[in-house]
Amino acid sequence: MRNLVIFLFLVSFTACSKKENNKVDVSNVDIETNVIRFDQKFYTTPVEKLGDLKTEFPYLFPQINPDSVWVNKMKNKDELELFAETEKVYNDFTEETKQLSELFKHIKYYYPKFKEPKVITLLSNVDYDSKVVLADSLLFISLDIFLGADSPIYKTHPNYIKQNNTKEHLIVAVAEQFAEQIIPPTNDKSFISKIVQEGKKLALIQTFLLDVAPQEIIGYSANQYEWAEKSEAEIWKYFIQKEYLYNSDHQLSKRFIEDAPFSKFFLEVDKDSPGRIGMWFGWRIVDSYLSNNETGIREAMVMDNEEIFQNSRYKPKKQ
Repeated sequence: MRNLVIFLFLVSFTACSKKENNKVDVSNVDIETNVIRFDQKFYTTPVEKLGDLKTEFPYLFPQINPDSVWVNKMKNKDELELFAETEKVYNDFTEETKQLSELFKHIKYYYPKFKEPKVITLLSNVDYDSKVVLADSLLFISLDIFLGADSPIYKTHPNYIKQNNTKEHLIVAVAEQFAEQIIPPTNDKSFISKIVQEGKKLALIQTFLLDVAPQEIIGYSANQYEWAEKSEAEIWKYFIQKEYLYNSDHQLSKRFIEDAPFSKFFLEVDKDSPGRIGMWFGWRIVDSYLSNNETGIREAMVMDNEEIFQNSRYKPKKQ
């Protein structure tokens, strides 16, 4: 426990130092954050007023569905219980609105042509594929995905999934959507290119969310982040020895980039590792590049991934 406390202090100190270096003044950035609580409107509106809702939110009511579909949803016991659980957490959305405003200001600071979207909160019946959707001028946030890891709603869900079903991770999930739209895709299928691509995303999210802890950015627990730090040199050595960096086998993505309860080295260490460890290394590489070059974050996001790696001067830290 004592070692963990010391580690967290050091991580906090390092993160704070980096944040201070990247701190920007967004007080004069002009944005307007418009949040509409569709979830509250839908589940509290009398059935006879359904037509008013359809007129106000035509994009949420596909014409192919008859009114009976929406009436049944408004009366459905399970959905009303889900709404009640959501209201326990998000009856007041003031703090989240402030976080969204700060996020939008930081995006606009770096990308002046950015136009903040209208924010629509709703329930998706815990559809992870739709937890945050950015569609042109609309940003949809499924609040029922972010009720807290201990929520009874997620009782049967895997721990590696529900550990990020929290209020704290909501703003990270939103920032991720913007990062994914800003960073151009790559045709390079090599493992090193894939992890640098993910590293760009994490670096940009952190630039937008300087007050969010690094472990929250990547979606790790404190123990998982500590494990990654302590194991950095050994894992990098493993990647080099296995000649994975320029390997294009899609199985490497499944083992080290995609969501999973742990990363798959096919070793005893697997049980202790967090999933997506490749993303963590990509982040380290991009951070190393930004620290060792004069290139700004905007320019780095559109650079060739191989060029970033070759000029990053990345060296894993030995514990």
